[in-house]
Amino acid sequence: MKHGLCRWNSYNHFPCMLSDELIRQTADAMVSSGLSALGYEYINLADDCWAELNRDSKANLVPKASIFPYGMKALADYVHSKGLKIGIYGDAGTLTCSKKMPGSLGYEEQDANTFASWGIDYLKYDNCHNNGVSPQERYLKMSKALLKTGRPIFFSLCEWGQDNPATWAANIGNSWRTTGDIKDNWDSMTSRADLNDIWASHAGPGGWNDPDMLEVGNGGMSTEEYRSHFSIWAIAKAPLLLGCDIRSMDNETFQLISNKEVIAVNQDKLGIQGKKVKKSGDREVWCGPLSDNKVAVVLWNRGSSKATITANWNEIGLQSSTVVDARDLWMV
Repeated sequence: MKHGLCRWNSYNHFPCMLSDELIRQTADAMVSSGLSALGYEYINLADDCWAELNRDSKANLVPKASIFPYGMKALADYVHSKGLKIGIYGDAGTLTCSKKMPGSLGYEEQDANTFASWGIDYLKYDNCHNNGVSPQERYLKMSKALLKTGRPIFFSLCEWGQDNPATWAANIGNSWRTTGDIKDNWDSMTSRADLNDIWASHAGPGGWNDPDMLEVGNGGMSTEEYRSHFSIWAIAKAPLLLGCDIRSMDNETFQLISNKEVIAVNQDKLGIQGKKVKKSGDREVWCGPLSDNKVAVVLWNRGSSKATITANWNEIGLQSSTVVDARDLWMV
């Protein structure tokens, strides 16, 4: 699997407000904006509320006809026709978190086969109403069911980091949440960055720590705060999961999420998660090795006033005699 993947998710901006039209328009915007050419390739109706509360007579999940009148297969075909992939949401319990649609606990194979028959490429699998069954057991069942379909489906474990999935999920899925849900504010974003950083050594090619979606462009933080947000997610090799309305984003948002070189740091083939290596009050240094003997460094001022931050060579993995060509990837 690609390093963490770049994608768009409906939930941050459109919680339980999904529609066939929204997904099609977002797929169109992903292509017309040029984001798909930068590696953003998944369109995910990946959170709650897309299915009817009751299964059909054969116990299959049923898309809500009122918002998906043509069904999921037709929608997936449309997204695929744009050269993109499509994701969906499920839950490892009896109900999803909204209690508005069924979970997949006890229906793992049936639902996996349904997803595969629709052409789904990605499954975000939540953790609500789980009857006290261990997450290792519940997530493993769906993992096996997805593999059994024969269709490559990226499996994103949304266990909220409660049972330290970074220590066991690499053999089950492709990414795992290390934190609770993010909110569009500075304190929420920074706390998730810190929690995710704890598990840096457990991530790598094929399995990624996930500190939740990007809030860039949703309006709750300043441009510079969003720049920090995107930079830390990029160096941490976190999935770059856009959560704004890309149909109507402003130019500042587009410039942040379309920085080719920052995206390249995230997608670097070495796949080693960068981490915090120095902290002095609000001043921090984060770094991580890249391929071709390169190093990515984030000098992060988490305070409210200007500050000078110094990173010594030995702190970022370089010999003191090393001569480097250093530049700011945000200076465009």
